[in-house]
Amino acid sequence: MAAQILSTGAVRPSAPRHFLDLSDLDAPTLRAMLTEASRRKAARAGRGGAAPDADAPLSGRVLALIFDRPSTRTRVSFDLAMRQLGGETLTLTGDELQLGRGETIGDTARVLSRYVDAIMIRTLDHDALLELAANADVPVINGLTRRTHPCQLMADVLTFEERLGPIAGRTVAWSGDGNNVAASWIHAAARFGFTLRLACPPEHGPRPELLAWARGEAARVELTHDPRAAVRGADCVVTDTFVSMGDEDRDARLARLAPYQVDEALMALAAPHAIFLHCLPAHRGEEVSPGVMDGARSAVWDEAENRLHAQKAILTWCLR
Repeated sequence: MAAQILSTGAVRPSAPRHFLDLSDLDAPTLRAMLTEASRRKAARAGRGGAAPDADAPLSGRVLALIFDRPSTRTRVSFDLAMRQLGGETLTLTGDELQLGRGETIGDTARVLSRYVDAIMIRTLDHDALLELAANADVPVINGLTRRTHPCQLMADVLTFEERLGPIAGRTVAWSGDGNNVAASWIHAAARFGFTLRLACPPEHGPRPELLAWARGEAARVELTHDPRAAVRGADCVVTDTFVSMGDEDRDARLARLAPYQVDEALMALAAPHAIFLHCLPAHRGEEVSPGVMDGARSAVWDEAENRLHAQKAILTWCLR
């Protein structure tokens, strides 16, 4: 595909920089994004509102936000991130676009590429994300699919390192469903060099091909059915909702996952300095107890804020 001249006079490269999964990028690239996120967060310390950053690097650029599913943090953080970088956003829902129904996803990608400078999509269908990226002439960002959630992991690693220092060589414990967030934690373990212990019921473990990928990357990923074994001595304990969008067997899932709730007794097995992370929304009394969620070791509100700073780093990488 030929290079294109943007309205700002900049040249759009022929090969867009997509942010689809952590596994697609090398460790130095991801580390540079975290450094950029930290730098921009520090530069804005004490400033309120959505005024542009001092350098406004994305002035004149437009980001399309496509939501095939409801969203709070992804929508607000990407919208504010783009504004603070000097750009603008256009928010669209799957119903408005008839994504993959009234028009093929490939054709939607080709059309949007003529209008906007980047596309962020949140959809359960991972194949739809890949088809969009394969046909777009602009960067495509994975805001969430049923398979992975890489933007969340950038915020999570940023939060860990703010609280506890470098994550390399440390231990993170996951207790609960081996879902999309758990999958991106597996990718992160390979790229950032930490040990990940996953405690999941047999029916809700990570996909076998994902574990095979981790072995091929020599990632330190350990799988167990015992949450206590996973959490013992860990630097960080993570969980996510036991019932996600699109899951229909709510009662059965909750019954199988109940022993994996992160409560005070489980958290006490972690290292004394350990923090608790949850990508939100949280369901107190299901995957996490109120005492852990709202306790002194919880870093979930810093984690939620850091979505904003991580998105800014992702956007500047994609568009600069």
